[in-house]
Amino acid sequence: MKGLKKRRRIQLIIGAFAALALSTALIGYALRDGINYFRAPSQVMEEPPEPGEVFRLGGLVEDGTLVRGDGETVRFAVTDGGASIPVTYTGVLPDLFEENQGMIGTGRYVNGVFEATEILAKHDETYMPREVVDALKEQGVYKEPGS
Repeated sequence: MKGLKKRRRIQLIIGAFAALALSTALIGYALRDGINYFRAPSQVMEEPPEPGEVFRLGGLVEDGTLVRGDGETVRFAVTDGGASIPVTYTGVLPDLFEENQGMIGTGRYVNGVFEATEILAKHDETYMPREVVDALKEQGVYKEPGS
């Protein structure tokens, strides 16, 4: 009788660990496409991402590069002061999107061009995403708001 209880307890513990491992694996599998890593233009130039990898690119919209094409296609360059990456985006840009302003885009780096599927722009005159501020400070081109 004692051996049967001990065997049941061990089976229960092994079953609980197996269920925990399976649920962890399923959660990781489900989240793998939802994780987008942030990169600054300098980081993209130093270590280009894998083909087809979705990531976030952030920096300042380079002055004089904003070109509105046919339809909703827009071309511009994003810089962090150290490097510049050409970007294409098809869609409606946010109202506050303009040159020399911070932005973050989600997309893929294909043949030297970042093809954005989503563009986010600053939402007030002092806000800039933390990752963009850190990348600009690293390059020595960040200016405090109001200065």
